[in-house]
Amino acid sequence: MTLTFPGPLVPAPDPVAAPQKRLLSTEVWIVLLLSLLQSAVYATVSLVAKLTRGPLADQSATLNSSRSDRPWLDLTYQLLGIGFALVPVALVLYLLVRSSDAPRRVLGIGRGTAAGDAGWGVGLAALIGIPGLGLYFVGRELGITATIVPSGLDEHWWRVPVLILSALMNSVLEEVIVVGYLMWRLTQLGWNRWSVLAASAALRASYHLYQGIGPAIGNAVMGIVFGYWYQRTGRIVPLVIAHAVIDIVAFVGYALLKDALDLP
Repeated sequence: MTLTFPGPLVPAPDPVAAPQKRLLSTEVWIVLLLSLLQSAVYATVSLVAKLTRGPLADQSATLNSSRSDRPWLDLTYQLLGIGFALVPVALVLYLLVRSSDAPRRVLGIGRGTAAGDAGWGVGLAALIGIPGLGLYFVGRELGITATIVPSGLDEHWWRVPVLILSALMNSVLEEVIVVGYLMWRLTQLGWNRWSVLAASAALRASYHLYQGIGPAIGNAVMGIVFGYWYQRTGRIVPLVIAHAVIDIVAFVGYALLKDALDLP
């Protein structure tokens, strides 16, 4: 059986002349260091700290933690964090426009119907989320995954809306940069399709290392699936929807069911 790979991105990026490749490479490094590669470095340090402290199974990783014991100040910090986290997305869109790569073209916006995108998004969420939950429990049994606490927010009226906004922020930030922007730019730089897919998946895995080795592996698989989808379709919206659904279910579900299920 011969292993095949899809054709170029739909539509394919315009080739970049040799003199421009150095500038484009520098641009990619700057964007990543201002966003998710920076998170990957901190996540790696966090993993090392956990491993040198004791078994991963005895430790936890809290997402969406509270930042103040005063509700109004905590809400302010949460909204500021979400807003500023999206600045790299604005930077990416600006850089794409400056380089004559229309964001609509790169991200595949407008090439699918709303119903179709929603359907694919929910389907991809189920494809990734259900096995991912199983992988989490397997990782806990193997001692390679920390206890993940999806929400550390106190019970305020704004808790659920903030968790939904956080999920939307994660999905837009990660899919636009790690899939759309990065895979498009690496293709322009002459990387082959397998290398582009591997780089995107490895980056996604790296900034989840603070959760343990198990979640990093799970996110690498997610990165391969999402990256392959983009290489086949050139569309990013279903991926954003899928990621948002996964995070909303995890964040809000945990917050609402924590006490009833006696979760940590």
